[in-house]
Amino acid sequence: MDQLSLYFQATTTRVWSPVGQPPRVWVTPQRRCCHFYGALNLRSGQELAVPLPAQTTDLTVHFLRHLLSCFPHCPILVLLDRAPWHRGQAIQQLLKEEPRLELVYFPPGCPDLNPQEHVWKLTRDAISHNHLLPDFGRLCATFLAYLERTLFPIDVLSRFAPAILYEV
Repeated sequence: MDQLSLYFQATTTRVWSPVGQPPRVWVTPQRRCCHFYGALNLRSGQELAVPLPAQTTDLTVHFLRHLLSCFPHCPILVLLDRAPWHRGQAIQQLLKEEPRLELVYFPPGCPDLNPQEHVWKLTRDAISHNHLLPDFGRLCATFLAYLERTLFPIDVLSRFAPAILYEV
């Protein structure tokens, strides 16, 4: 699980373009943004994302309750970073109320361990880098639609565990 702030201002990245035809990038003075909470199902590669107005402890609890409602009959292990809004009394209260929910925090300063960070990167590459969308609502809707319709098969164990573990 992780959060992302999507700004209307296009972020730039390298692109190919024909000689003499420089790429166009939408530039706006607006600093509008939308926050997305997202969680990747490591078994299926399916993303569950929700746009929310901010990144707070209360909204983190809201998103975790949403996860619990989407998977009503199974235990849920959530891997997350140590953002301030991932801790606090409201989170502890939720853990007491919901025995199906368990949180495991990544070590500080290790965003590459979080599979959700890779989902954000792939989605930014596909949608928000160098975008030409003149409407912020359309950018947010396109970003969310990409998250919902794309599978992100990320094999965490094969990326971080020794290859010997996979030999049969």
